[in-house]
Amino acid sequence: MEFAPLEIPEDGKLAANVVHFARALRKAGLPVGPGRVTDAIRAVEAAGFSDKADYYWTLHACFVSRPEHRAVFAQTFRLFWRDPEFLEKMMRMLSPMLQSMEEPPAPKDAERRAAEALMAEAEPPPPPEGEEEGEEIEFDATLTFSTDEKLKQTDFEQMTAAEQLAARRAISRLTLPVKPIASRRTRPSVSGKRPDWRATMRAAMRQGGDVSAFKTRARAVRWPNLVALCDISGSMSSYSRMLLHFLHAAANEKGAGWAKVHAFTFGTRLTNVTRHLMQRDADAALAACGREAQDWEGGTRIGECLKTFNRDWSRRVLGQGAVVILITDGLDRDDPVRLAAEAERLHLSSRKLIWLNPLLRWDGFAPRAGGVKALLPHVDSFRAAHNIDSLQALADALARPDDHGEKDRLMRLVE
Repeated sequence: MEFAPLEIPEDGKLAANVVHFARALRKAGLPVGPGRVTDAIRAVEAAGFSDKADYYWTLHACFVSRPEHRAVFAQTFRLFWRDPEFLEKMMRMLSPMLQSMEEPPAPKDAERRAAEALMAEAEPPPPPEGEEEGEEIEFDATLTFSTDEKLKQTDFEQMTAAEQLAARRAISRLTLPVKPIASRRTRPSVSGKRPDWRATMRAAMRQGGDVSAFKTRARAVRWPNLVALCDISGSMSSYSRMLLHFLHAAANEKGAGWAKVHAFTFGTRLTNVTRHLMQRDADAALAACGREAQDWEGGTRIGECLKTFNRDWSRRVLGQGAVVILITDGLDRDDPVRLAAEAERLHLSSRKLIWLNPLLRWDGFAPRAGGVKALLPHVDSFRAAHNIDSLQALADALARPDDHGEKDRLMRLVE
């Protein structure tokens, strides 16, 4: 990476600039705290400030801890040093009316997040001379997508911090309806079709043995449990947080129909977070889940975690015809044969097993990984879970018992 010569002002404010840069990184999605800001200031003081490349890699060493953060850091750094070509490209992206006849290439997600973070930090420019502050400019928004429609189609992993907040609010309003299950038990009913001979005779005995009316019974109905197994490994981190918000909304929704919502997280081990999702405040519930699950953003051992669930929890929570939602990308380190055996046992114990996989958002997705091949034959429905629209489609699929999602198409590819 080439850098332009660095001009050092006589009365520069090093600490203030580093703090401003750290705030932009935090708004762009990097986990930058006060400790890292302090370390960055001390590191720049020790390494010097005469070369821009040295300054870049010094801050990079302090603020970047994961490979996926490199692109966001690089683009934020370019904006921080006012790259004219990059700012011009971002202005064309943010102002569609100023675009030329030749459409510029679409900005990367890291560029968009970095630009929005720095623009949020900057103060609004003063109005031009001769223009009154109260003057309003009207824009023609014909044939443009509304904000809600764009938000529903945006991938969870590509959302900015503001978009994630709006998405969590939208997810909290989603409903997950379920149909009741007809039980083998019966209950007294005036419109029932089954005669209740015992109740009829008891009523006749109270009237001297005369049968005045036949008592009847009808099939009782019950509501199933919803059991969610959510992958919280590194590759699923962004999606897991959104899907846990979705499960929190289902667990606290009144009149939804579910008898109870059970939630488990797994990475390298299985963790029951059901009681935490019962808290009314979504942020407090998710924070408690994060403290409980110590393997967040770690590795993935799907087969071992399913074995633990089948052994310790299946008889407790899968009774009464429970519906199971398995949320994972299927990238497993364990033996595929063992994973297939545990998935088959889970399928046989549940009324319906639905697999949500964010990788299904890609048009060219194919079941090539061993974990995907092992899981796919043992699920009833295989669906995507990468944006709000996919979660709404899940709610519609639950109402259709014959829904298979993309399973049939992918099973043909496996065969």
